Amino acid sequence: MKVQRKHMLAAGVAVMAAGALAVSTGLGFADSTPTAQSVCPGSITFSAEGGAPAATSNQFPVGTRLRVTNLDNARTAEVTVVGPSGSCVLLNSAAMDLVREPGKNVIRRNVVERLGGVAVPPRQPGQVADRPGVASPPAVRPVDGSACQGAITFFEEAAAPAATSDRFPVGTRLRVTNLDNNRSTTVTVTGPSGSCVLLNSAAMEQIREPGKNLVRNNTVELLR
Repeated sequence: MKVQRKHMLAAGVAVMAAGALAVSTGLGFADSTPTAQSVCPGSITFSAEGGAPAATSNQFPVGTRLRVTNLDNARTAEVTVVGPSGSCVLLNSAAMDLVREPGKNVIRRNVVERLGGVAVPPRQPGQVADRPGVASPPAVRPVDGSACQGAITFFEEAAAPAATSDRFPVGTRLRVTNLDNNRSTTVTVTGPSGSCVLLNSAAMEQIREPGKNLVRNNTVELLR
């Protein structure tokens, strides 16, 4: 009889422990539900492009619809890819204003979701109408041998000229040339980002034209 009572007591303790674990999980003591899987790793920044909220991408074709969420303030922007760039997702000014925190030009904690369906992207200012015999000019001149394709932009950082990248490891040296003014900067990759090459403020100042936050015609060389 004593042996049975010991077994019953032990079973009761186990049931109580299991119940306590279930209650604690329900109250949020266990790990919270994970956020959606992001289709673009790394930080998100923006270009100086005007117009309605939109984005450019080196991964998704024109017309792809994306939802970008800033995890620091839970603000979201739904955008359509309107052209190529050097980033997985590069927001324009209007889209960035929907999600960024005041004074911040980079969204480090984010989730990018691909939405179903393909939208027709809005026509950008200056774009030639699509009619027989008239071709729209390319946004970026193709450059043979460039290590990165698409436009290049920057993020705010008070440091010596440097870059981040989703392709090249830390320590890689790159030479970035603005083909519109033939100005170059040599930078070292200091960390990851969502772009093939994302310059910091000091590096961008060395090559950009006054008032422009985007270098469309460029070449990126991998230095040995």
